[in-house]
Amino acid sequence: MRKLYLNTGEFDTVFNDLKDSFCGKLTAKNNEYNLEINSKWTKGSIKGTRFDDKVLFMHFDLEFHQEVSLSIESMKTAPVFFVYCENGTVSHSFGANGEKKVLSKNQSAVLSNSSVINSVLYFESYKRIQFTLLGMPTLTNRDSDLVSQVKQRFTNDSGNYIYVGKENPKISDKIQEYKTVPQKGIVGTLLKKSILKNIIEMEVEQHSFNYLKTFDPVVNIAKRQINEIKRISTMNFSEMVAAAKLFRTKYHFSFKPYNQKLAS
Repeated sequence: MRKLYLNTGEFDTVFNDLKDSFCGKLTAKNNEYNLEINSKWTKGSIKGTRFDDKVLFMHFDLEFHQEVSLSIESMKTAPVFFVYCENGTVSHSFGANGEKKVLSKNQSAVLSNSSVINSVLYFESYKRIQFTLLGMPTLTNRDSDLVSQVKQRFTNDSGNYIYVGKENPKISDKIQEYKTVPQKGIVGTLLKKSILKNIIEMEVEQHSFNYLKTFDPVVNIAKRQINEIKRISTMNFSEMVAAAKLFRTKYHFSFKPYNQKLAS
């Protein structure tokens, strides 16, 4: 088994470490990262986007030629990760000797780790593995109401939390909607952020006792937000800027540039 280690940090640092670990070629532009991998022991890609509120979206499409384990340090921002498996299997344990949980095709998982014990991912050989990961920080994110709900549902005093269950078809549809957003620039970013926020709200609701009563209203609110963003995309530039400012104020979105290191 090939053993890899990932020291966590800023998003660009994580991708540069992945580039070195997987011997890949990394390109980065406007907070969007694309790591193409074609080595003797693995091939595929890892793509990701980090938003200004440090919410991140990553998609893994890999095939290993030998079994691989990836040991990951806990992150300072104490994120909760929502994982969706589209093909193959991924196993997880807290520490090398911890109990393994298996995530298979059409299953999803919720994972958080704020302890000193590493999270370890295990990948099978000669099987295509595809999964999507959505991460929401619980220490630095400014959306305090949603953060508090996420912390309440998906963290515990031990610092280690994992849940594996059947994938929600409505969330799967939202992930596909995110991947096919045609808009670029501010409008595209607003739309993607709205979709990701909607997914997290859906995760909170489906893990709540009153899930059946509250799920549809959450979806309806999100649809109004997304339709408003799509309406912005049809305006001229001056109208779009004004509408984007109004939308940002109404739904508490903000934009701040941050320095990123591009791979050579």
